[in-house]
Amino acid sequence: MKALGKILGLFFLGLLLIIVALGFALTHLFDPNDYKDEIRQLARDKANLELTLNGDIGWSLFPWLGLELTDATLASASTPDKPFADLRLLGLSVRVLPLLHREVQMSDIRIDGLNLNLQRDAMGHANWEDIGQPAQAKTAATAASPDAPSDKPEASPAGTSQPLRLDIDSLIVNSARVEYSDAQKGQQFSAESIQLTTGAIREGTDIPIKLSAFFGTNQPVMRARSELTGELRFDRALKRYQLGDAKLSGEISGEPFDGQTLTYSTQGQLLLDLAAQVAEWNGLKFSGNQLRALGELKLRDLDKAPKLAGGLSIAPLNLRQFLTSIGQKLPPMNDDKTLGEFELVSRLSGGANSLTLEDLQLKLDDSSFSGQIAIADFTKQALRVQLKGDRLDLDRYLPPAAKQEASARQAEIKETVADAGQSGTTPLPKAPTQQAWSSAPVLPVDQLRRLDLQLALSLGQLTVDKQAISDLSLKAKSRAGLLTLEDLRGKLGNGSFDVTASIDVRPAIPLLSVQKQLTRIPLEPFLKTEQQPAPVKGLLDLQADLSTRGNSQKAWIEGLNGNASFALNDGVLVGANLEQQLCRGIAALNRKVLSNEPKASDTPFKTLHGNLSIRNGVANNPDLKAVVPGLAVSGNGDLDLRTLGLDYRVGISITGDQREMPDPACQVNERYVGIEWPLRCRGPLELGGKACRLDQDGLGKVAAKLAGGKLTEKLEEKLGDKVSPELKDALKGLFNR
Repeated sequence: MKALGKILGLFFLGLLLIIVALGFALTHLFDPNDYKDEIRQLARDKANLELTLNGDIGWSLFPWLGLELTDATLASASTPDKPFADLRLLGLSVRVLPLLHREVQMSDIRIDGLNLNLQRDAMGHANWEDIGQPAQAKTAATAASPDAPSDKPEASPAGTSQPLRLDIDSLIVNSARVEYSDAQKGQQFSAESIQLTTGAIREGTDIPIKLSAFFGTNQPVMRARSELTGELRFDRALKRYQLGDAKLSGEISGEPFDGQTLTYSTQGQLLLDLAAQVAEWNGLKFSGNQLRALGELKLRDLDKAPKLAGGLSIAPLNLRQFLTSIGQKLPPMNDDKTLGEFELVSRLSGGANSLTLEDLQLKLDDSSFSGQIAIADFTKQALRVQLKGDRLDLDRYLPPAAKQEASARQAEIKETVADAGQSGTTPLPKAPTQQAWSSAPVLPVDQLRRLDLQLALSLGQLTVDKQAISDLSLKAKSRAGLLTLEDLRGKLGNGSFDVTASIDVRPAIPLLSVQKQLTRIPLEPFLKTEQQPAPVKGLLDLQADLSTRGNSQKAWIEGLNGNASFALNDGVLVGANLEQQLCRGIAALNRKVLSNEPKASDTPFKTLHGNLSIRNGVANNPDLKAVVPGLAVSGNGDLDLRTLGLDYRVGISITGDQREMPDPACQVNERYVGIEWPLRCRGPLELGGKACRLDQDGLGKVAAKLAGGKLTEKLEEKLGDKVSPELKDALKGLFNR
């Protein structure tokens, strides 16, 4: 037995020596460089590939099947003069004997100086599309000959196929470059200085990996430096791939960042399970300049309609500083300390074309919100918002009021106010003639036509234009150019408002409509300015149904039509005392002089109400009624909303000077009972009651009426019971006329 074992040993040793000798002979006597033309032709026939080998082919056979290529280029056989790839060096080697057991044991794989230039021309054809397709002539010949050998591998018997086992010492890629350009879209993308190194590549083990590169695009112009490290692990039988302790970091700059740089870093554990069709990113950590975020992302149903679930938490940060650091210019705001505090916590859900932030908790400065924000369709930019907040001071975020140059109307009003005086002794002011509204476009029509929005917002308190609105509720939607304000309601002071409206930008000229209901809304805050107090105070009740068209303040006012009814309660006409004005008229009729010239003061009133019929910016008020202590007022006239002017004729019935010690010249006798004293109010709305004067023409008629009444009294005394009642009435009518 020992002799047999010795013989077998010598036999296998001799066989090994023969194999080594054959390998030595093949590698030294057989030169693959002599077959470059055959290799090139084989590449053309089998892959429609033009392979150019400018350098030598180095190789070894045993125990390693080694290959080394230098200075090679690749091009499509249809465009051989336009290479899409070139390679400075490719080196690899495989153990021969393990290949017999379907095991791939390789030493280091090294790739140096790989350049890929992928192009798509103006016709949409890519320079790599023809690669891998056999030559047409070869295909035709193969199809014509039934005896031609098939290129398809024979099917292995069921159950005998096993995947190759990989065992590679390392993979090294140095100085690689990839460039892609699309002539149709004018887009360019590049990845330069690509460096890739790995540890031993073996299935079921952690594989250290490090990848770095510089990236660039031209639409928009951007540059980025990135580095990826982690531990790669895969199991092909389970179709499971993991990247543990993954960290992607780098810097990015370009046009979107306006010369600034975003330094970013993201970490986590990545998993791709193709058997379960699940992808996960657990332990997500992200930082970008001052921004810090934590979260997790999970995708399921990868082979169907992917669904996203997860969570996101953004740590408190100064949002203003962060946006500035990435080149985002903020619009001017009244308060430059806004956006100083920002914090967000939310669950995430969505699909391939949608994203929803659920159970949202958002803090912005002094405001806190909860609810949901969703992009229902990225392609249509469909936005869905449901938020509930405690308070929001909108004035802080609005732009500062611009200092406007004095307009022609402002100059006209200033002159009119100066001429109006304080006591009402000056002539009746002139009606304003200058337009009060801007003709600048207001609505972003193009954006509104594309806007797809559903909004539901409720706030405990909203401050706007220094007015505190409580219990605000807003519901609005926009689709295909029709923006509908379904409901806007809230409380202002002790009053409330309820508004619905619509904006239709589908026609060339936008159409607007609004329905308002105001109840006991304080009027003064909306009328006063820094330069001038409000001319009227009171609590306003208003019901209105209005419509207009256009895209500027001027067009809206000129096209305004509709109807409204109003009542102003517990009000005051500031800077004008109508009772004293009428007292002056009574003194004139009494042919007396007032002891003291009345000083300018206010006229309080209990209620002021009426109806408005608005046509093309002019509101006609045929039934003005007011209840003033000591006075009963009625009138009619027009409000020209285009110039913010009024023109009214007012009749006032008085009870006279109600003071304890009335002015003797203003005493009211029985002759004045039931007399309606005429006033004319004309001028800018800014004047309020200061625009009213005694109507001299009407006062003359009053005087004539009073004179006729006096004659009638004397006639009564003279006639007594000597004539019939019919004759008395006829004579009284004659004198009255």
